[in-house]
Amino acid sequence: MRAVVTRVKEASVEIDGEMHGQIKVGYLILLGIAPEDTAEDAARLAEKIVHLRVFSDEAGKMNRALAEVDGEVLVISQFTLFADLKKRRPGFSKAAKPEHAIPLYEEFMARLEAHDVHVERGEFGADMQVLSVNDGPVTLIFDTTEV
Repeated sequence: MRAVVTRVKEASVEIDGEMHGQIKVGYLILLGIAPEDTAEDAARLAEKIVHLRVFSDEAGKMNRALAEVDGEVLVISQFTLFADLKKRRPGFSKAAKPEHAIPLYEEFMARLEAHDVHVERGEFGADMQVLSVNDGPVTLIFDTTEV
């Protein structure tokens, strides 16, 4: 799994011109799933992100986790995180097929919710317009083959 995690002041997703999900302070997470990813990867990634300390404390240091700022999460499925960029036109054979990816996308969000995190979501496979007000900006990339 790959996740691009951006600290935001607010974020939202629209589908077909209608608001589908929105958050205030928290993380916008773009989540890509590979064919070899498992429920264990989803659990490990969610745990890592929930306890990530990148929100500022009183001294202005990145020292607070999501729960300490009453943060929320917006998760957007993003198969393009596994794009093969060797040619001018990206290939997507390294991304999981929907029958494998959708359950893991749902598992990842369930794991976040199990940590009492409010989760908003996009719609898997939909054409979405994602808006965000990045905070910092602070953007981190996670890959479960490396964490």
